[in-house]
Amino acid sequence: MKNKIFIKAILFFIILIVVSPFFTNVTAAAPNEKQRIYDFAGLLSEEQVKDLEAIANKYSSKRKTDMVILTSNDMKGKDVVKYMEDFYDEKALGYDKPHGNTAILTIDMENREVYLAGFYLGKEYLDDSRLDLIRDKITPDLSKGDYYNAFNDFIKTSYKYMGIRPGVNPDNILFNLWFQIIASLATAGIVVGVMAYNSGGRVTVKESTYRDFGNSRIIQRRDDYIRTSITKVRKPPKNTSSGGRVGGGGGGGGGVSSGGHSHSGSRGSF
Repeated sequence: MKNKIFIKAILFFIILIVVSPFFTNVTAAAPNEKQRIYDFAGLLSEEQVKDLEAIANKYSSKRKTDMVILTSNDMKGKDVVKYMEDFYDEKALGYDKPHGNTAILTIDMENREVYLAGFYLGKEYLDDSRLDLIRDKITPDLSKGDYYNAFNDFIKTSYKYMGIRPGVNPDNILFNLWFQIIASLATAGIVVGVMAYNSGGRVTVKESTYRDFGNSRIIQRRDDYIRTSITKVRKPPKNTSSGGRVGGGGGGGGGVSSGGHSHSGSRGSF
């Protein structure tokens, strides 16, 4: 009996030794997690990069759009928009395919500029105006040097906005969760109140119950006209500048990369 157990144990270890390289090879052959955080400027710690990669992977999967962070302190003589476009073309960024759905935040540390862009589905749901809103939200943190929080907000706000159909203001209070909860509770309270009020029976006493229509009448009517006053105020000239945003103004709009990929855009300084 002991010999049989010993033989089985030997066979088990032999099988384990034979098949272990197979499992090792399978593990080694598994593809690495897609990179979405390209911090060439070294603004983040290793732990922050790892955390943001996980966040970007989670929210990119939910919207089928890669959410990418790109930073550099050497733009190689290029404008921040051109640098981003060339990077998109060369890396073939995209969640669904090479040169596909992408939302990208680019930081130019040489000139302290930021540029947000959306390609394909990212362009459809993150148009220029929505990217302006996102840029306004993250610029204060960029100015303070809190890059991790700014990048985190970019990813999560992009995810939120992409869940709202294009052409609608994503910051409308109707899309606020707390407003929806309060409105629901208020509506429920009104319904319950009306039901409670009606459950006590209908009140039949009204003004006509006590009024004597045979003797009641209007005894006097008076309508005095005093005067009309008109005040004229000069209309201020219309402001056509694109400034006035957090961080020294912005704008920029979208464009088309050298590879022929069009994108939305929002540009500003910090």
